[in-house]
Amino acid sequence: MKAILHADKEWGIGKNNALMFKIPADMQFFKAVTTGNVVVMGANTLKSLPGGRPLKDRLNIVLYPGGEKREDCTVVQSVEELFSQIKRQESLGKKVYVIGGMMTYKTLLPYCEEALVTKVDAVGGADAFFENLDQNPAFCLVSESLPQVTNGYTIRFATYKNLNPLKY
Repeated sequence: MKAILHADKEWGIGKNNALMFKIPADMQFFKAVTTGNVVVMGANTLKSLPGGRPLKDRLNIVLYPGGEKREDCTVVQSVEELFSQIKRQESLGKKVYVIGGMMTYKTLLPYCEEALVTKVDAVGGADAFFENLDQNPAFCLVSESLPQVTNGYTIRFATYKNLNPLKY
């Protein structure tokens, strides 16, 4: 399992249950990596998607305790049920990506083998934050792209490896 996100200079990931920046290169990367695979999110992230609908061409698993079942995605009630679904999908050869929000990242980050972070060289006024992986001894920066400018923002694609991910 991997986390995938964009973060500003303060590790902010969102504002008012939405992304802070419109970055075409980041969205293209996200789509290329997650299409055909599994995305895991919390209920607020699902609500933040266009029309509150799951992402196309991906199995969407939503951790939503107390949430009602839906036909367009898989709703799980607990972390244990989520882990069961993840194991099943991985056994079928699917890659699993955690896509938010803040509490879902916080809960699942210790289990993620990697974090794919689009670093945005800006401050977006976030009200939701991701853990600063540069200060987390459990994570090591293993690659970072050269900076590129897209839609007025300088970004870098970074990969962090979890040195000792928890088993699920």
